[in-house]
Amino acid sequence: MSLSVEVRSISKSFGLVEVLHGVSFSLQPGSVVGLLGENGAGKSTLVKILSGYEQATQGDFTIDGVTQCFANSREAEHQGLVLIHQEFNLAEQLTIAQNIFLGHERMNGWILDDRSMNAAALEAMKKVGMDADPETKVRDLIVAEKQLVEIAKAVSRNARLLIMDEPTATLTPTETEKLFVLIGQLKARGVTIIYISHKLDEVERVTDEIIVMRDGAFVARALTANTKRQQMANLMVGRDVSDMYPPKEIPTFAAPLLKVSGLTVPGWAENVSFEVRPGEILGFAGLVGAGRTELFEGLLGLRPRSAGEIEIAGQMVDLRSPRNGIRNGIAYLSEDRKGKALHVDLGLRENLTLLSLDRYARPLLDSKAEHRALQEKVDEFGIRTGDLDIRAVSLSGGNQQKLALAKFLHPDPKVIVLDEPTRGVDVGAKRDIYFLIHRLACEGRGVIVVSSELVELIGLCHRVIVMRSGSIQATLTADQLTEEELIAYATGTH
Repeated sequence: MSLSVEVRSISKSFGLVEVLHGVSFSLQPGSVVGLLGENGAGKSTLVKILSGYEQATQGDFTIDGVTQCFANSREAEHQGLVLIHQEFNLAEQLTIAQNIFLGHERMNGWILDDRSMNAAALEAMKKVGMDADPETKVRDLIVAEKQLVEIAKAVSRNARLLIMDEPTATLTPTETEKLFVLIGQLKARGVTIIYISHKLDEVERVTDEIIVMRDGAFVARALTANTKRQQMANLMVGRDVSDMYPPKEIPTFAAPLLKVSGLTVPGWAENVSFEVRPGEILGFAGLVGAGRTELFEGLLGLRPRSAGEIEIAGQMVDLRSPRNGIRNGIAYLSEDRKGKALHVDLGLRENLTLLSLDRYARPLLDSKAEHRALQEKVDEFGIRTGDLDIRAVSLSGGNQQKLALAKFLHPDPKVIVLDEPTRGVDVGAKRDIYFLIHRLACEGRGVIVVSSELVELIGLCHRVIVMRSGSIQATLTADQLTEEELIAYATGTH
């Protein structure tokens, strides 16, 4: 069942650009190893080579002493190496069971054995704590459920080396706990696990040791028990990041920039009222399904709402669409930056001008002025790229999120709603985004942060509203913010 892996001087180039530089390390059977590094450090490229999605330019790796070079992921899975992708690799139009067995279908003579696959899929789903009908179409699932399908699919393949790339990015604390139990069970069976995550508290809890990469190269290896989170973060970015959060400025007591009264989004939020003032960072906490994202989608006209009044800067407004919201001074940055926030197949220039198609925004002018303005935006938001013509899809997750922020701030809104602003973002980019959010508040804007990371809300926000089952359970001030309090209100145990 168990296997040992040795990575030997692996390099990888895309064209003239080398993204991996002679990476070497070994993995012992039945160990859980945290693979750490900023976005762009080369982690994903390395594990794609191990799992057959890419081939090394130089170097190789061995499994149980035998040199391997997989032509595709099917060959890797045949040897027991399975990758759970950070970006979902699911067929939306197929059912859960069909996705779990895609490419590994069970047959009954000449026809598909749907009964057997549904039963086996249900068993795999139970292992990851997922309660759903295996015949449900994936397109009808929420993001967290899709993540569980990815994990169930990997578990069903009888992996000997399981690679988890940001597996808890969309999971609730309860679902995350179930995943950790599963990891313990797999480890006890001798499965080797590579655990990639930017959540260092999780790395500290579930891994035996860490391997750190930076700029495509191996940096360090250490026992997790002997390494503090701060040391992990410093190794990842190559500098001290102890000042992770900016200081909390005392917000003004001026009139609210945004006032919401009795907002109801059928099936998701009921009679929700709140306000945010200039210079304030207001957080929204809650478990998946609490209605936070749906509340703001209803506020912006992305979902139907049956009741509620909205005031921006003292004026009653009727928001019917995100574009209408921009015209009235409110911008919403979706949690799905690739699906809804950015046009990833377009370049920086096109993304930054897409919200500038009418008279309410400031269009970029002639080519020289446009180039200069684009460079100023790249510098202002700390977007790391040497090519202003690069497509958004080629940027790291952190730089994509900074580009999305720059795009949605281009029309100069009074209020900005950020839904999961640092999901899938490395520790260095997280700090940059936190300081960008702080700057927005200092400019006199009202900032709303919807986040599943409690530490993030505690570090950033002046107040946090906790939602459960579509309604507000509590509003906590900065001096009341603790993980215990937030969890208690979110779960209804307070």
